[in-house]
Amino acid sequence: MPIFDFKCEVCGCSKELLRKISDPIMTECPECHKETFKKQVSAPSFQLTGSGWYVTDFKNKSKDGAKTDTKTETKKDVNTSSTTS
Repeated sequence: MPIFDFKCEVCGCSKELLRKISDPIMTECPECHKETFKKQVSAPSFQLTGSGWYVTDFKNKSKDGAKTDTKTETKKDVNTSSTTS
């Protein structure tokens, strides 16, 4: 069963509730008992691992098919030696 974030628009009460998707919509706040309890949008708490996902297979590839490495940067050599005439 997924965990949903809820927040009351009147009293500000916020709760994480374990709810089935088939459960009726919960609108009554458990604190103030008003019909202003709304489901919040939140990030999922799982990570896709293994191959076949965008993050593991396609995220770091350029359009020509070559894999680019975003961790290494190219450094230019800077000549700081001074010449005397």
